Amino acid sequence: MSEPSAAPRPVAAPIGRSTDTVPSPDRAAEFRAALVNSLRADGKITTPAVEAAFLTVARERFVPDDVPLEQAYAVDDAVVTKRDQRGVALSSVSAAYIQARMLEQADLRPGMTVLEVGSGGLNAALIAEIVGDQGRVVSVDIDPDVIDRAAKLLDASGYGSRVRVLVADAEHGVPGEGPFDAIIVTVGAWDIPPVWLELLADTGVLVLPLIMNGVTRTIGFRRAGGHLVSTSIEVAGFVPMQGAGRHEERVFLLTDPNGKQVKLRFDSAAPEDMSPLDGVLATDRTEVWSGVTIPHRTSFADLHLWFAWHLPGFCLLTVDDGTELADERGTWFPFGAVHGAGFAYLAIRPAPEGVGVEFGARAYGRDGQLAATTVVEQIQAWDHDGRHTEPVFGYWPAGSDENQIPADASVMNKARGIVTISWPPRA
Repeated sequence: MSEPSAAPRPVAAPIGRSTDTVPSPDRAAEFRAALVNSLRADGKITTPAVEAAFLTVARERFVPDDVPLEQAYAVDDAVVTKRDQRGVALSSVSAAYIQARMLEQADLRPGMTVLEVGSGGLNAALIAEIVGDQGRVVSVDIDPDVIDRAAKLLDASGYGSRVRVLVADAEHGVPGEGPFDAIIVTVGAWDIPPVWLELLADTGVLVLPLIMNGVTRTIGFRRAGGHLVSTSIEVAGFVPMQGAGRHEERVFLLTDPNGKQVKLRFDSAAPEDMSPLDGVLATDRTEVWSGVTIPHRTSFADLHLWFAWHLPGFCLLTVDDGTELADERGTWFPFGAVHGAGFAYLAIRPAPEGVGVEFGARAYGRDGQLAATTVVEQIQAWDHDGRHTEPVFGYWPAGSDENQIPADASVMNKARGIVTISWPPRA
């Protein structure tokens, strides 16, 4: 149930153009082979078991009938299957790259018992292929419509007897099931419910998209004593969890002189008083540049993660058409910070050498210079301490021995525990 990742990724090359709602089996098989080749080349598929599952399961049977093969078999495209009254995605078929990566993260084997949280049908079919006839797959979702659709599609695709689908709020467990060798969560989770740890076998793997101050990473966790430690990390975005596990953002609107708005979204630690930013978009804008550069077409998703953990007043932003920011799309990214009476956001400009871009910050408000400087200081800190290194995450359930948390770890409080991150020293 993922949404497309913000980081651009290669897309499986289409083989011709299909507009048929019922494509021929041969054409679909060609698309499956092309997708697998792309996922293998990109390092998302690394084992024969996941490769065989992707070559076997027909993705086109789990997307709406009007979705062409090119989209169904694209590497990076999620397909929305249900929206609310406002058009917000509630359920989707996950992008192929993140499905493959999560299956690899889960380290699945024949005969395993696996829980999927967040249903749709396709991912459960892939899991069923890997664990085989001696394995067991349970797929749950809080939405009866989603479960009804998944059950029908699994039956029609020959997996109805191999996957048990249930309407349940996984926050409260799965009655009569468990323990599980793997739990794969396909909705954005702000926290880890204690019941998931109760359901997870001692040697099991928990794979989930964990939301940390608005930035999501799909993390594979294993037990390490009384806490969890990450074994793998992937960049992805997901439809957020509903039900008891839902987490509401705080949203503030900044209005420009023309009545257009910039929306600031805070996952946690939102400023108590936003009144110092009244009228801020009518003030002169300032810029501060970091001297930190990056080549073109290079991912810097780890900078977003660094901001989420280290940038005071961190927020995500969206903008109305007609605002100054909207007119400058392509020169900034939707990551910002509030500092007193100033608001700053991540910006780029051509690097002096002409071989990439330089990071910096643009800012509005009386404290705009301070806000931009704060962003730039964290860009420089990331460049020195976090760039090109993969962090290690930990999760410490409530009641854990916090004295065991590494001294160099940064800490983020959740409702049921503590998330930690450690950035290994650069070699």
